[in-house]
Parts: sequence; C-alpha cells; structure tokens
Amino acid sequence: MAVEIDTSAFTEEAYELLSELEDSLLELEASPTDKELISRVFRAMHTIKGSGAMFGFEDVAAFTHEVETVFDMARNGTIPVTKELINLTLAARDQIRSMLDAAAGGSPPDKVKEERIIAGLRGLVPGGGGGAAGSAASKTVKKVVEDGEGPHVYRVRFTPHGDLFANGTNPILLLDEIRTLGSCRMVAFTDKIPDDLEEMDPERCYTSWEIFVTTDKGENAIRDVFIFVEDQCDLNIRLLDRDELVTEEEGNKKLGEILVERGDIKADVLQQAMQPLGQRLVAAGLVNRSKVDAALAEQQAVQEKKEAHKQKEPSSVRVPSEKLDHLVNLVGELVTVQARLTQTSIRLSDHDLQLVSEEIERLTGELRDNTMSIRMLAIGSTFSKFKRLVRDLSNELGKQIEMTTAGEETELDKTVIDQLNDPLVHVIRNSIDHGIEMPDERAAVGKPAIGIVHLSAEHSGANVLIKVTDDGRGLDAKKLRAKGIERGLVPPDTEMTEKEAFQLIFAPGFSTAAKITNVSGRGVGMDVVRKSIDALRGSIEVHSELGKGSTITFKLPLTLAIIEGLLVRIGSDSFVLPLAAVEECVELTREAIANTHGRHVINVRGSIVSYIRIRDHFDMPGEAPAVEQIVISEVDGKRIGFVVDNVIGQHQTVIKGLGKMFKNSEEFSGATILGDGTVALILDIQKMVRLVESEESADIL
Repeated sequence: MAVEIDTSAFTEEAYELLSELEDSLLELEASPTDKELISRVFRAMHTIKGSGAMFGFEDVAAFTHEVETVFDMARNGTIPVTKELINLTLAARDQIRSMLDAAAGGSPPDKVKEERIIAGLRGLVPGGGGGAAGSAASKTVKKVVEDGEGPHVYRVRFTPHGDLFANGTNPILLLDEIRTLGSCRMVAFTDKIPDDLEEMDPERCYTSWEIFVTTDKGENAIRDVFIFVEDQCDLNIRLLDRDELVTEEEGNKKLGEILVERGDIKADVLQQAMQPLGQRLVAAGLVNRSKVDAALAEQQAVQEKKEAHKQKEPSSVRVPSEKLDHLVNLVGELVTVQARLTQTSIRLSDHDLQLVSEEIERLTGELRDNTMSIRMLAIGSTFSKFKRLVRDLSNELGKQIEMTTAGEETELDKTVIDQLNDPLVHVIRNSIDHGIEMPDERAAVGKPAIGIVHLSAEHSGANVLIKVTDDGRGLDAKKLRAKGIERGLVPPDTEMTEKEAFQLIFAPGFSTAAKITNVSGRGVGMDVVRKSIDALRGSIEVHSELGKGSTITFKLPLTLAIIEGLLVRIGSDSFVLPLAAVEECVELTREAIANTHGRHVINVRGSIVSYIRIRDHFDMPGEAPAVEQIVISEVDGKRIGFVVDNVIGQHQTVIKGLGKMFKNSEEFSGATILGDGTVALILDIQKMVRLVESEESADIL
C-alpha cells in the first residue's frame, strides 16, 4: 500500500526560502563580491533541492540542481557574479515558485521558459558544460556554525618577541583590552622562563598567551587590540566554531563501548582505566601541563558558546492561520461575556461577584493582549517583496530607481498585512511610472540620476502609519482640478485646496497620464487602493510638492478583530465610532444651531467644522435633546463632526460581521454586542462622509 506523504511542511518552508532567496539576490546585485551572500544563495538552493527530492518534487530538485551548480562555481571563484547571473537566478526563483504553485493545483509551469533558463545558466559555465553539480552536497564535512550567526569563539595565540619591553609595551594592558570584547579565557605559557632565575634577563619577555574570546565584534576588532605591537609579536587568530569540522562518522561507537557490549570487559573496570587524555600525556612527558590547560580552556569556551546558542535559540510552532482566527473569535466572545458579567455584578451590587468579575476582567485583558500579539507580524517581510518590483519596473521603463526602507520591525496584524499588498503595489507602480522622471529629465532640473522610492512604517497610537515617498515630479493641484472639472467630478466654480485636489486621484477612472503604458495610465488602481484601505478601516492622506515629490500615507488600525471604540447613543439606539479617529467631543446647543441659520457647521475655538447629524441621516424618529454632542474626527485630512444625543464613553469593541442581508449598508463596518446583550452598530465614518459629500455634489449639479 502506498504511503501518502504530507508535503505541506516542505512547500511552506520552500516559499519562505524563495522569499529569502529573492532578498539575497537583490543584495548580491549591489555587492557581487560578497562571499557570504553567494553562500547564502547557494545554501537556499541546496536546501530546496534536497528537501524537494525527499518529498517527491523531482522536477523542482532537478531544476534547482542547475542553479546550485552555477552558484557553487561562483562560491569557489570559478565564475564571477554578473547581472546576467542575477537575472537568470531571479527568473529561476520565479520558475520554482510556479512549480510549487502547480503542485498545489495551480496552472502548470512554462516548460519553454524553464529550458531557456537552464540554457542561460549552462552558458555561464566555462566550456558550456556544467560540471558536477552540488559538489558541496556530496562532501562528508559540514560547518557547525556559519559565519555571521552571532557571537563566535576565537583562539588568539599571542607570542611577544623577547624585546617587547624595550619599546615600553605592557602586554597585561593588551590582555585587559581584549577582555572588553567579550567572555575570555586565558592561559599563560611560562615554559620559556629559565629554570635558573639568575640567568633570566628582566628586560626580556619570556611569556606567551593563548586566549579564547567569545565575541560578536569580529576578527578585525581583535587585531585592532594588537595593532601597535604587530611587528613585535607573533599573532595567530583562528575562528574555532566555524573551522571546527564534524564528520559523518561521528556517530560510530567508541572502542570501549564495543568491548563492554561484547562482554570482554566490565564497565567499572573500563571506567577505572579511562584516565583523562591530558593526564596521560603529561604523565608520559609528551606535553607540558600549560599546553593541556590551554586545550581544555579552548574546549570549554567552544562548549559554553554552543550551550548559550542553544538556550537563546527560540523555539517556534507552525500553526494554521485558521486556528489562530478561531482563537481570536473565541477571545472576542469571552470579552463580550466578561462585559455582561461586569454589568450584572454592578446591577446586583454583589461584592463577591464584583471581585470575581474584576479578576476575570484582568485575565481576559491579558489573554486578549497575548492573543493579539500572536497575530502581529513585522511589516519588513512585506517591504522586502517590493524590492524586486522596483528593480523590474525601473529596468522595464529605463529608469534608475533605488528603494529604501525604514521601520521594518513595526508590527501589524497578519490580516492587515495580507490585505495591504495590492494597495502598496498600485502606489509604488504609480510612483515609479508617474512620479520618478527619466534620468536625463532629472539631470536637467538638478536632481540625481537615481530616483528614490522610500517605504516606511511607524506606530501612531492605536494605528500604524505606512508611507510611500518618492522624489519625483510631484502632483500638480491645478492640473488635477482641471481634470476633475473635465470629468464632471467637480463643479466649475468650486474652490479647492491642494489637499482636496490631491484626493481626486482616488476617484474611479481618474487619470492624468498622457499615454497608456503597461504599468499605468488606464485610470484603474488608485480607486481600488482607497476601497482596499477603507475595507481595512484605514484612511489615506496625500502630500505632494510640485517638482520635489509625493508622499502617500496609509493610516491603518493595528488589528481588525478587537478595537477601542467610543460608544454613543441616539434615542434608544447605540452606535460605536472608532476611538482612534476621535479627536474631541463638544456640545451642540440649539442656540449654536440658530446662530448658523441651519447650516451644519460649528465654530470650535476659531476653526469652522462641518458636521453630520446622524439622527437626520438615518431618518431616526424622536426628538433630539436640548444639548446634543458632536464627536469630531479627522477624515481624509478634514475635521468632520458627528452629532449624537449622548456620549457614553470608551468601549472595547469586538467586531462582528453584519451578514449578507446588510452587505450594501455602506455606512456600517460591523456590529458589536454590548454588556446588556443589545447590539450596537459600528459606524464607517469615512464612507459616511463620502456618501454625504456625493449626495451634496449631486444636488449642486
């Protein structure tokens, strides 16, 4: 009976390796002589090939074998790393991904492209042959610790020349300095000191040292300690935990174990006979005690470093995202039940029940925060994907563009990150096509030939700000307004600020491109960007300076599952506004309404703020109170107020979907269950504002 092998572990690891491979290749393109980067690419290919063959992906293993062959030669210095090699390897990376996608049920890979890549790779090999691939894989020796993986253990042999003291040098000061680099073990060799002290010259140095230092500073930092005495000493530095080799025979049984198993000798007798090697060598006069002490110190230093590495090495468990989503849903339900318990304890005025409620509230809060943190991922993995996009598009358009990043460690909910890819792709493509000028055009206005696209992320309260900045030609507000009038999006007599003009780029079908290209200019993209960001309950802000560049900022919530909201009430109905968007709350009296002659505006400390009466917008019955409340928020760079009857206060909101029957209710992004069991609708303030603006524009036109 055939045994079915679960290949999901391999494919998941392979996708991660392909992502790392792409990053390494793009770095290697900028530093083609970097041996570590070449080795990193080789190791990724070697791992994919070996694992692929193990899990039955013979086509992946055979194809990867070809790339591995070439990079083995590059690693050995046989062939150089050229732009052609980078291009072919990037194409090979895409081909491997296509093979993996096909195995998961996707469309079959392009065989013609595969043959073309293989032919190109073989053409880079001297003689066009290809040699034996994977020579490194067939070796029986492997590195225990690769260079660049944290602190390493170095052995430093410092043998001063006899006349060292004549130059005023104190070797003890050098030893003290090397101690500052990390953990040290030192052994002094005094065997050169004359047995007869009367024959000893006090002005000569007879002592040498062997030092074992565990440091992450590197070999150059160690050499810098001895830089002023390098001509008066013999210095040898060796990286122990990289050069130490382990053979495949390390698992063979030792002689003593075989004799005990065969019954030729008893274990206790063997133990008595097994005197430490160092003691035996000293007793035989083959080596002196200081040499043995130095070897033991070396052995202990390497062992301690290995143990420390094992302790620091984080352990992780792969969990399907569906299970994580289910856990978050359960935590959301628990938060809702906890709120009901709190209200019940208050209503009953039961002291013991209140104590239990407070303890459950604390535990629920910790569980919620811990569960949310599990879903948080660093956005750097998303940023790294766009380096390839920038590279390929700049080559296609004949432009010189460099991508820089900042804030890669900023964490965001996995769901948000997954849905952020397409909006960022659209914005970056527009920056490259419309924003960055051609090299000669940039030179004519005094700009560097190389344009910059900068991606950054930073926390801002309960939100994350993601910015895409370019140093291109910028946006022309007058041109945007004229195009808006031409398309009927703006009344001809409307006065617009720059911010309002910039928002026109998000209108459906809006484009100022003079010609349609493969990259952009069809009026499709930026309206999709806005819809995607709206779906994430985020907002977009555009800042641009003509001739200097543009910045598009996405303001996104940290998580989509549980948010902090502001609970408000209109009549007997409750609503929730996202607290992150709320700036302040002010009173609205009937006198203030009369002073504005019915216009929906209010003067807030000298600033005119428009407002939307939610009661009127939804045609809700009942009389408004004499003093209403205005919740002021910022939407698309403008301050907008929302009039409600009462502001209840902050509320931890577990978001629930509204279902298919309410899919066309644009003003609501979901609902939540309150502590008393009633339902409160969550307002989508961005969509509500745009809906009101579009209705007012239709009335004007």
